[in-house]
Amino acid sequence: MKRAALELLSKEELIELVLRLDRRCEELERQNAELKKENTELAARCGRLEKRCTELEAELAKARKNSSNSSKPPSSDIVKPPRPPSERSNGKIGGQPGHPRHERPSFPPEQVDKIVKHRQRRCPKCGGAMRVLLNVPPRVLQQVELVKKPVRVTEHRAFACQCKECGGIHYGRLPLGGLMGPRLLALLIYLKGACHGSYTTVQAFLEAVIGLRVSCGYLAKQVGKVARMLDGPYQELLGRLSSEPRLGVDETGHKERGRKFWTWCFRAAAFVVFLIDRSRGSIVLLKTLGKDFKGVLGCDYFGAYRKYMGTCNVLVQFCLAHLIRDVKFLLTVPDIATRNYAERVLRCLRQLFHVIHRRDSMSEVRFQKAMELARQELVQTAKRAPMGSQAQNLAKRFRKYGAAYTRFITTPGVEPTNNLTEQALRFVVIDRRVTQGTRGAMGRCWCERIWTTLATCRMQRRSAFEYLHHAIRCHYAGRPATSLLAAS
Repeated sequence: MKRAALELLSKEELIELVLRLDRRCEELERQNAELKKENTELAARCGRLEKRCTELEAELAKARKNSSNSSKPPSSDIVKPPRPPSERSNGKIGGQPGHPRHERPSFPPEQVDKIVKHRQRRCPKCGGAMRVLLNVPPRVLQQVELVKKPVRVTEHRAFACQCKECGGIHYGRLPLGGLMGPRLLALLIYLKGACHGSYTTVQAFLEAVIGLRVSCGYLAKQVGKVARMLDGPYQELLGRLSSEPRLGVDETGHKERGRKFWTWCFRAAAFVVFLIDRSRGSIVLLKTLGKDFKGVLGCDYFGAYRKYMGTCNVLVQFCLAHLIRDVKFLLTVPDIATRNYAERVLRCLRQLFHVIHRRDSMSEVRFQKAMELARQELVQTAKRAPMGSQAQNLAKRFRKYGAAYTRFITTPGVEPTNNLTEQALRFVVIDRRVTQGTRGAMGRCWCERIWTTLATCRMQRRSAFEYLHHAIRCHYAGRPATSLLAAS
């Protein structure tokens, strides 16, 4: 029927119909090309958005890093989520039900300067006469008070004497030291070093409490003098580091007039040494410990330790606490395969520490066997990471340094974590925040020696104030300061 209708059309009408069909085909082809172009643009845009989404997810996971899932210090956690309320807590501050009561022990009789006896002469109820019940122990209150004048001023006079033979005039010998006696100078040093006091704060304390007016320049000279007194004990500890069988090492930043320094902390079994240096590299370890260090170095996975380990063939125990935080970070990434890998590694780490915590209930043979099985499971699991995932970096660590993560199993006395060194370094971080760093070589020298003295005395459970007092007395008597290792 359509063919019959076409036969009825004239030649001009057929030509017009063909032209319209050609124009329609061209229009459809143009629309098809535009749609293809738009489809290509949309596909490219979709690809860019998917890539951006992946980048944002990675940035979000990185932004969520804190001290619990990375090697960042706790001080970097600016905003922390509130802790869930404990089931044992009754909502009140202070000691909770079930906790043992802690009371300060009383002063012994030799430390009591004065005893005041209180008696009731008349009954407060009826006014009758009272008598003392000697068979009932009295109630005792020991009160400590600051005396009105807490210092004793001693004036030393050296008279001029003339020799009867030669006529020479000589003065009597004055005691060594200046305005401050040994105990007062030890108090000044303790306020400056242990209490993070500035020169102006110590100056105000001396004037308000003790009644002694001194300048900040005088205080700075006294601090420098004590730093030189402590140089001998400090150098002794510094020289002992290379012979220690086990050593924990960590470092943190140090400020000095806009220049970047680094505070290194070396923690041995009986002492702690702090060292401030411009470098954060392995050159500091080479200068301090030497190439022939035979002990085990406990540290984190920082590159300086790995370089020192490879260059000098040093045995290392990488911190498992840092490893756990790195594994926890992998739990936050969007890739499912990486999260599953992190779960497996974390399960092996839990099993390893479960064995460590049950050590007292196991025989030595059984404990070593359980530790070896847990070690093998951890190393083998950590090596098998999904291909092309973020976990490959962790797997490479275990393929290259697997033994360095489990050194504590085969070497008695080695700690699996570097927590003790980080605890020793915490005081330095607080001091840096309070004092805002140093201003020169003298300040660095002072910080190294006072930090070392305070941390070592704290480790040995001895009074840092009494040690400083004794060191100053030795200096005034012309003797070198006592070794910091004397108590150990």
